[in-house]
Amino acid sequence: QVQLVESGGGSVQAGGSLRLSCSFFGYTYSSYCMGWFRQAPGKEREGVAAIDSDGSTSYADSVKGRFTISQDNAKNTLYLQMNSLKPEDTAMYYCAADYRDKCYYSDYPYEYHYWGQGTQVTVSS
Repeated sequence: QVQLVESGGGSVQAGGSLRLSCSFFGYTYSSYCMGWFRQAPGKEREGVAAIDSDGSTSYADSVKGRFTISQDNAKNTLYLQMNSLKPEDTAMYYCAADYRDKCYYSDYPYEYHYWGQGTQVTVSS
């Protein structure tokens, strides 16, 4: 059974940084897509960044140049480094995984089979 567990959220002032981690267990597929999504109160869940089996990454325009998605396969961990945070980045952040071999930040949430429980990020002005 695949499990994803996020950590690293918290409260930070605008301009600050946070690094989110997503540890994944039980994933045995040879190919993968992994993504970070976020959902603010009253808004739909939106894709932030994605990375696939060949290391290709993609980012939403709103975070490009500020956020970096990466993975450490030896540690079974996905990361999202978030710099220059803005109040509009405030949301619950989720990691997601799927056995497709190509993915993009703009993929719909329903395209991912596995989800973590989320970690809250709050950015104050």
